[in-house]
Amino acid sequence: MKLLNRLSGYPASPAGMERPVLRAIPRILVYGIVLLGLPSLLVRLVEWPATEQEIERLTTTVDIYALALLMVHLNVVVFIATYAIIIMVMKGPGYVADAYPLEDADAPAKPLRRGN
Repeated sequence: MKLLNRLSGYPASPAGMERPVLRAIPRILVYGIVLLGLPSLLVRLVEWPATEQEIERLTTTVDIYALALLMVHLNVVVFIATYAIIIMVMKGPGYVADAYPLEDADAPAKPLRRGN
């Protein structure tokens, strides 16, 4: 017995925007990581006319903001990829989810009366 059996006569919908979105996800992920890492790199490479304590505070602040934006970026990319996959699966063919014989009578049982 196969795990998933396709329903006969169930039309699959044509692909829409979900395929290009899924193809662009790796590129968006890498570009976002690189672009969000640039401020932390630049703040370390530039010679700042300030005291060492001020430079350390600036570096820490930039790192915290960059890390926060990186987490937001990763969450958004995973969110979009998840929904594109869900749409792709929903547009596919229909499957028999739980094909098993019914072991009940031909008609459902009458409900029990409450009270009296």
